[in-house]
Amino acid sequence: MQDWLVLGYLMTLALAVATAEPAPNRAECLKQSFGLLGFCAAVLVVVRGGLARDRFFAPMGYRLAVYGTVQLSYFMLRDLLPVVNPGSLDQELFELDLKWFGFEPALFMDRFVSSATTEWFAFFYYSYFFLLAVHVIPFIFASRRLRLLAEFSFGMIFVYAIAHIGYMLVPGFGPYKHLAGHFQNELPSGMWMNAVWAAVESGGAQKDIFPSLHTGGPVFISLFSFRHRDKLPFKYTWPITSFFAVNIVIATMFLRWHYLIDVVVGAALATFGFWLTGRIAGPEHDRRDAEGLQPVWSLFFDRTPLPERPQRAR
Repeated sequence: MQDWLVLGYLMTLALAVATAEPAPNRAECLKQSFGLLGFCAAVLVVVRGGLARDRFFAPMGYRLAVYGTVQLSYFMLRDLLPVVNPGSLDQELFELDLKWFGFEPALFMDRFVSSATTEWFAFFYYSYFFLLAVHVIPFIFASRRLRLLAEFSFGMIFVYAIAHIGYMLVPGFGPYKHLAGHFQNELPSGMWMNAVWAAVESGGAQKDIFPSLHTGGPVFISLFSFRHRDKLPFKYTWPITSFFAVNIVIATMFLRWHYLIDVVVGAALATFGFWLTGRIAGPEHDRRDAEGLQPVWSLFFDRTPLPERPQRAR
């Protein structure tokens, strides 16, 4: 299911660009999106077909094809989003906040802006990248608990793939730009605020607000950590992860990157992805293990005998 999820996501990106109106960057986006799709499909044929059975290149290739393509696709979105959907739905998102929630958090929290509060939330906003790194990198490249890895990877890939598609359907810049004239206080510069601006300007997709992945990613990791709090390291890390997640979510609105509706949908997406992992990823791992099939994830330098390659019918 994880393989099909990634292939479906990459195919959606490629088809979205292929059917878009002519634009200056369309040719380059076509090359990139179909390149990722082709690479992923080719590696899956080789790995799942049993054509590569070594203990390093096959596991590494699978990791690059499944997780790497989803990660890399984000850095394509800066050029891809204006090609696929050149408009902006900021006004509609703002109006939804006022209609459904009665206020806009970014405007409400404007009164609390100071050097101290800005640096506090800028630190947590930037810590999003570290929170992801300390969970994703050890899981993908070092974990030997294959059932946990299957659950974690499926949930994370689901949340991020669906969010990237959401960016194409509901593009927007966020309150910092759309409501710029409504704020009374400018966010002051500081070490962490400057780091946030540098990260957004250098690698951000610019119109990637709905749903909020700064909400979806940390909330999913928090829920996953809480579910497995009987295991190490989550027994000790789940309260810390949850504390960071709460502050990151607030930071998305305090720093004026997201509307409340972005955050609500991001949290809902993370919760649904968390629920889905328990219904799909875990049971699929158990079924494949019981039937002696190739595992969802293969370990590096594993000494366990590989399943026999299927023989072609004669």
